[in-house]
Amino acid sequence: MANDNQGWERRPSPDALLAKADREDRGKLKIFLGAAPGVGKTYEMLMSARARQADGTDVVIGVVETHGRKETEALVAGLETVARTSVVYKERALDEMDIDAILARRPTLALVDELAHTNTPGSRHPKRYLDVLELLASGIDVYTTLNIQHVESLNDIVAQITRIRVRETVPDSIIDRADDIEIIDITPQDLIKRMQDGKVYVPKTARRAIENYFSPGNLTALRELALRRTAQRVDDQLLNHMQAHAISGPWAAGERILVCLDHGRNGATLVRYARRHADRLRAPWTVIHLETAKSAFLGEADKDRLAACMRLAEQLGAETVTLPASSVSRELLAYATANNFNHLIIGKSERSWWRERLDGSITHDLIRHAGTISVHVMSGGTEEVAPRGVRTAKPANRIKPKDYLFSLAFVSVAVVIGILLDQVLNVQNLALVFLMGVLASAVRGGLGPGLFASFLGATAFNFFFLEPRYTLTIRDPESVVALLFFLGTALVASNLAAAVQRQALAARQRARTTEDLYLFSRKLAGTGTLDDVLWATAYQMASMLKVRVVLLLPEDGTIAVRAGYPPDDTLVDADIAAARWAWEHDRPAGRAADTLPGAKRLYLPLRTGRGAIGVVGLDNDRQGPLLNSDQQRLFDALADQAALAIERIQLVADVDKAKLAAETDRLRTALLTSISHDLKTPLAAIMGSAGTIKDFGGGLSEEAKTELLTTVIEESERLHRFIANLLDMTRIESGAMIPNSAPHFVGDIVGSALARAAKITAEHRVETAIPDDLPMVKVDPVLLEQSLFNLIDNAAKYAPDGTTIRIDADDAGNTGGMIYLRVMDEGPGLPPDDLERVFDSFYRVRKIDHVKAGTGLGLSICRGFIEAMGGSIVAANRSGRPGAVFEIGLPAATMSKGPTS
Repeated sequence: MANDNQGWERRPSPDALLAKADREDRGKLKIFLGAAPGVGKTYEMLMSARARQADGTDVVIGVVETHGRKETEALVAGLETVARTSVVYKERALDEMDIDAILARRPTLALVDELAHTNTPGSRHPKRYLDVLELLASGIDVYTTLNIQHVESLNDIVAQITRIRVRETVPDSIIDRADDIEIIDITPQDLIKRMQDGKVYVPKTARRAIENYFSPGNLTALRELALRRTAQRVDDQLLNHMQAHAISGPWAAGERILVCLDHGRNGATLVRYARRHADRLRAPWTVIHLETAKSAFLGEADKDRLAACMRLAEQLGAETVTLPASSVSRELLAYATANNFNHLIIGKSERSWWRERLDGSITHDLIRHAGTISVHVMSGGTEEVAPRGVRTAKPANRIKPKDYLFSLAFVSVAVVIGILLDQVLNVQNLALVFLMGVLASAVRGGLGPGLFASFLGATAFNFFFLEPRYTLTIRDPESVVALLFFLGTALVASNLAAAVQRQALAARQRARTTEDLYLFSRKLAGTGTLDDVLWATAYQMASMLKVRVVLLLPEDGTIAVRAGYPPDDTLVDADIAAARWAWEHDRPAGRAADTLPGAKRLYLPLRTGRGAIGVVGLDNDRQGPLLNSDQQRLFDALADQAALAIERIQLVADVDKAKLAAETDRLRTALLTSISHDLKTPLAAIMGSAGTIKDFGGGLSEEAKTELLTTVIEESERLHRFIANLLDMTRIESGAMIPNSAPHFVGDIVGSALARAAKITAEHRVETAIPDDLPMVKVDPVLLEQSLFNLIDNAAKYAPDGTTIRIDADDAGNTGGMIYLRVMDEGPGLPPDDLERVFDSFYRVRKIDHVKAGTGLGLSICRGFIEAMGGSIVAANRSGRPGAVFEIGLPAATMSKGPTS
């Protein structure tokens, strides 16, 4: 076993090698960690940087805060400093580290003070530690400073100690990825004296700080926090180094405790002892359970006891691990050695002495091969931890008479074959025939039927083939020896075959469950609606757990049935009360639970990291507890996947709602902008012209009056168009658009649209090319005319005066039964990125100076009208010349030719 362990230890850990390779591809990070402000972190960082510079390293200062301290300023004077960049915030210019300048300079080492600093809004990153991560990713080494109170995981502890909440924090992942941490620390008395001497704060501020934050008790507690957090990081570095270099451990650089649990009755006592021992040593501890081939055949009570002890360990702060193992002692020592555990705690074996002589003693093997690992053997204690909330089913009777009947049949077949071969083989070779029967019995039924076949086969071998035959008397001493050796071989072979059968059965069960869970996760990943997720969950739970399932989710302040298998949407009052209690208290309720056990179903909460998101109700027709321990664990796995899928759907719905709210807000803003500007412009012109006529009507010439009245009419028509567009857009978005389609000739509708747009196109040339024999189209003439009017208006806005607006149509050989109508202009055309967006509501392409204002609804209304009539519209640029073209596809009505009469 020792040789196996050594071979295992010589293999470096792949994870450790990958982590090492990742560190080699980036810059190195060193953190000067201070227990409190004023201990000299920046000073020590600058001293180390000057030493690196003396060795030939290219060092620059990204940012260093001297706070007016002369000693610190003297060290800065000898180092190159990258000028800071100015960021304007609320009309004030604030200086921040210029990360782009440092990246362009590409020094070997950059000094970045105050890692927890929050950057000015408008900087590339909101926090300075993100700037440091970018420098590291670019291959630049970084020296930085940090106080222990700024570590995120310690924020609550620091607030409890000092009664001051630190707002600027950095995540613990920054500490974990540091290549080197140097603690900068002085005694509380020395730090308080420095403050009194004005070396940290000005005297008035220092006096107030000493009275509140910098008390000797607070400083002592902060020092301990800094030392512990650094020790934790150093311990991780040591473990990674040992694993990457395949170093045989453990190294007693720190205390680490490993506790081995099995299904024994002293598990709870063992866990509590380990917690007390870890507290005394101030060491991390891990609880491990090794699954062997026999684990699959444990009783339900044993499985429940083991699961309860593992949960107790998690509640007491341990890390829990479950691993498969063929040999408990070998795998346990291998894991302890690989992870640098130097204390191993196990319980005293409860097996009888003869079982230990037969199977070996795990305790003795561990003590014999532990090396430098201290082995603690706990004796006594039979306290059991009962599972809370749900009582699991009792184990069923595992003795199957059918397996023993098969053993009898196998031995009978062996007797028949032996009788047939008796004339050919000698008696010793006939024993092999019976041995095959023993192996077949053990493989099929396990250890019990195998042992039964062994004794039955030995008796039959003696009765039928050993002299004197057909008696149980053995005359020849050699036959006695042969019988004993046969029996011993049969016992060993049946035991080995039964072990293989247990392993195969456990592997099949594990593979089947894993495959079902994998298929379930794939099914959930492919579902996009909440109803599909709920139905898939209900069906999967019902099929795998052999129960009836209902799923309840919160709705309007209560909880309601959303799915079930078989479908069931009615609950009696007792079940409703149990489901509501399970939801509100995040604990099981109902049948076989401690709360409201009179309900028909057992109600279990669906949980995610954010809390309970729903409730599952289970029931069946059996009496007694609903789930056994294996089913409970399977339910937990299914429930976890279902809860995550439900939360994912809900989060997607929340994102969609947020997008809809943002889009609604954008449209509202655009509408308000349009009303406040585009609608206000014609109103201003109307009011101005009308006011002039009113105030100076008698003194105005007829020509002036006519001009003012013309302005009033034109701007009124323009205002009418804007309001009509808004109303049309409202009809489209509300779904109230119902076209009154009938066959019409395109040329007639084009003519009506051009007549309406005569004033708009007065400064342009208009050309039409519509064949007289063009088939009629099935459209609503009012909607098509409005669409053409909007397109002509759009062309007149964007095309310079004097250019041509062309409208043509054809049937493209009448392929697909569509008629195509095009409106072309000679303007600047459309930007390629805007060819699809031009149809969005309130979206307007950037205009040239002379273009008239609009609401940005015209093209959107065109698309809505055209698609409502079963047509299509696309935007493009003209080929070979400037200008835009809008092509409308309309369904042909009939094949008759000519205009309507």
